[in-house]
Amino acid sequence: MSAADRVQLEPSWKARVGDWLVRPEMQALAAFLRQRKAAGAHVFPPGRQIFAAFDATPFDDVEVVILGQDPYHGRGQAHGLCFSVLPGVPAPPSLVNIFKEIQQELGIAPPDHGYLMPWARRGVLLLNSVLTVEEGRAGSHQGKGWEGFTDHVIETLNREREGLVFLLWGSYAQAKGKVIDPRRHRVLKAPHPSPLSAHRGFFGCGHFAAANEYLQRHGKPPIDWSLPPRAELALP
Repeated sequence: MSAADRVQLEPSWKARVGDWLVRPEMQALAAFLRQRKAAGAHVFPPGRQIFAAFDATPFDDVEVVILGQDPYHGRGQAHGLCFSVLPGVPAPPSLVNIFKEIQQELGIAPPDHGYLMPWARRGVLLLNSVLTVEEGRAGSHQGKGWEGFTDHVIETLNREREGLVFLLWGSYAQAKGKVIDPRRHRVLKAPHPSPLSAHRGFFGCGHFAAANEYLQRHGKPPIDWSLPPRAELALP
């Protein structure tokens, strides 16, 4: 079995970006993760959930991309989808602000949880730029190799798909999204939804309505941005 065959990635993504995961820099990243775990570091999300965004939204199902930075670093928060937390975990402040903006734009009341898997199943790729982090250490795995892989993901979507919507919140996401061709896709930019910056233009950005307007104008169904109550969620 080749190294590429051993990569655990959703098949449609594996066919397009799986080769990147066997590059030397990714092997070095894998060794780094093993070393940190051996040293007693708590690495989030759990290994089986690192590629959860790809499992939830196959390549041809992607219609909207929300680009995050790195996973939540609190115990029990990160599960592989940017901005999302598992049911029962309080919604972090940035996610609370995302729900507020959706309510303002679309009249959808905030849910009683922060689990965004239903969005992912509807075609919203919830992609962090860095896919792992250590407990209590925000940004601790930046610069270790993940960025090259997620750049490759974005470049592949930009090249092989048309008519996608990219939601780029904050300077980090906007810099990473410079490769996106605005003639082929809709690129929406705003400040980050963090409480530190949401009032500088995230609130009132209109991105969720604008994304749906673009999709419909290109003959695609809009994204249902509502989320079912916690009691009705289908858990993985």
